[in-house]
Amino acid sequence: MCGIAGFFGFEDSFEKARKAVFEIRERGIDGFGFSNGRQIVFEKELEKIPVLEGKNCVAHCLHSLVGFVSQPLKGKGLLIANCEIYNWKELNEKNGFGAKNDAELLLKLIEKNGLGKIKETLEELDGTYAFAYWLGGKVIIARDLLGIKPLNYSLEKGFAFASERKALEAAGISGIIDLNPRQILEFNIKTKKIRIIKRNFFETAEKKFSEKEAVEKLLSVLGEAVKKRVPEKKFGLLFSGGIDSTAIALILKRLGCDFKCYFAFAEGKELGIPRDIAFAKKISETLGLKLEIVPASMEKTEECLKKIVPLIESSNPMKAGVALPFFVACEKARADGIKAMFSGLGSDELFAGYKRFSRSNDLNEDSRNLLLQMYENDFYRDDIVLMHHNIELRLPFLDKKVVEFALQLPRELKIKGKTNKLVLRKAAESIGLPEEFAFRGKTSAQYGSNFDKAIEKIARKKGFGQKTVFLNSLAKKKNLKLGVLFSGGKDSCLALWLMKQQNYEISCLISMQSKNQDSFMFHKPDGKILKMQSEASGIPIVIGATKGEKEKELLDFKKTIVTAKKKFCLDGIVSGAVYSNYQRKRIQAIAEELGLKVFSPLWHWKQGDVLKTLLNWKFEFVLSKIAAKGLDEKILGKTIFWKETNFLLNLEKKTGFNAAGEGGEFESIILDAPFFKKKILLGETAKKMRNECTGELLIKKAFFVEKNFFEALADARFQKVYKKNASKL
Repeated sequence: MCGIAGFFGFEDSFEKARKAVFEIRERGIDGFGFSNGRQIVFEKELEKIPVLEGKNCVAHCLHSLVGFVSQPLKGKGLLIANCEIYNWKELNEKNGFGAKNDAELLLKLIEKNGLGKIKETLEELDGTYAFAYWLGGKVIIARDLLGIKPLNYSLEKGFAFASERKALEAAGISGIIDLNPRQILEFNIKTKKIRIIKRNFFETAEKKFSEKEAVEKLLSVLGEAVKKRVPEKKFGLLFSGGIDSTAIALILKRLGCDFKCYFAFAEGKELGIPRDIAFAKKISETLGLKLEIVPASMEKTEECLKKIVPLIESSNPMKAGVALPFFVACEKARADGIKAMFSGLGSDELFAGYKRFSRSNDLNEDSRNLLLQMYENDFYRDDIVLMHHNIELRLPFLDKKVVEFALQLPRELKIKGKTNKLVLRKAAESIGLPEEFAFRGKTSAQYGSNFDKAIEKIARKKGFGQKTVFLNSLAKKKNLKLGVLFSGGKDSCLALWLMKQQNYEISCLISMQSKNQDSFMFHKPDGKILKMQSEASGIPIVIGATKGEKEKELLDFKKTIVTAKKKFCLDGIVSGAVYSNYQRKRIQAIAEELGLKVFSPLWHWKQGDVLKTLLNWKFEFVLSKIAAKGLDEKILGKTIFWKETNFLLNLEKKTGFNAAGEGGEFESIILDAPFFKKKILLGETAKKMRNECTGELLIKKAFFVEKNFFEALADARFQKVYKKNASKL
């Protein structure tokens, strides 16, 4: 992996490029190359690069694994690339190019096919990449379809791009956007306009396989995926003793590779023995693997956290927790001379490794959706951590053929009873993995290594009530800017709060006012209440209008999101979806088109967990609409406390009723939330019933009261008295 950067239309483009490359210099320590379009200079040391004149400049830092070919590369145009193209030799021979490595092959292939066929050119590539190609008055930037290689850009005051956000920030660039991997961006230097070329993503197409056929096919495609990723230089494997890393280790052993496994863990009397260490040791002994166990004391863990949070540009507890064992292991691996590291990332997404998959109605569609989001959730974090130690990441589970195969598998070959990843476990067992290891349950990296527990202990020792607050204190800035798809109900409010807790910047609320009471996509929230919730939270709101005609309402929705994106420079959107594939798929499609990330923090939560979490965080909400057998006028407009929650959960057990109301059983209105600065009090209301179990709450008057107004009133009966006299407040 290398680092790339480019600046177009700036008086100080060279200086910006130098600052950017200095910030990400660990991505490539084998040399530095710069060009202003007329001159190309390359030096082993960044300080020796001479100043280049001009408004345009591209730069590269080299991490050499396949030959030593300095960049930028010159053909008809200029190429800078961060790439690992595994079929470059075949393409080289097929086209008779005589390229010395994969980057040179990429340049020659682009120039042979022409910019008009850039999309088709990328479809020929098997591997991971992020590159920029500059020819005359045009610059093309693109990355691999999954987004394993990072690439960010900005269009403020000029055109700038770099491998990492912080490289652009170091150069004084703002308005930074993570390039959507399914988009190729073409920038016109003269007009300063961009053109987006869309790319197709993997599709689900379930096929029938016998267990034997599926095992054989998986061993074939995964075996080839591992083989093509074995580098010529010294490499390692991030190893937990779980099925993912163990399967890779088995295949590497069968290939006769010389490699070392790395397992890092947090060490301390207060932490106990990590869950994964015994398995990692036992499996390595059984299979004859070289295992390096790397302990990190509590002091060492805290020291690493101070580096990791700014490094990965996120204080998300899960991201930091996963980054820790990788960071500690790679620190040792670098000292051992390791240049590339295998990881089992992607297996959980493809083979239903997460517990929430057991509640999925469409496993392959849920897998596909997670793959779409991985460039934000996983790849950036892992790439940054490994490249900080000058180590390249290799991900065989995310090979094109493995992904295509996994998205064809029927449910019964992924989940059977309480066993997930069935076909992978069977495949590993068939090539010699003992059953006790093949069918071992999953433990996430941050838990199996004790690092999550260590973060919590350190946070408490430092006087922080929550690890999230502690990690936020280490962050230099907020995470991404997000807009929340907001109905004013409990799910969108809880999703907002969960993302806010992870230090994401909630820039705006986005709501739709539909004229259709029975819209498939949108609730019909009370406009007055929406504006009050916006004021109470201090978060501005963008409200769009739609007639609510099926599918046409999506165009209105898209226009509203475009407005919000432009006004608040959004990086992504937050959805409160729990189970609705109808909503989620359409939201994801619009976001993909607009280059926005989608966060669905409640996806596949248990219904009861949604309600219990709301009450534990002291959200206050009422049911504003009901439409389900078992509900009646009494619960309409009633504040939901534990008694009412238990009633809803019991109803779920008896009738299959959706206790969280996502099936249209009810709608809710949040009156108070942890992020509200003041509380909403309903004054004059009326109930309009269509029948005994269908009706809505009409809100005629509502008021604000101070947050501490009811603090002294422990009994809910007192609140009713005040509500009846709300007009006097």
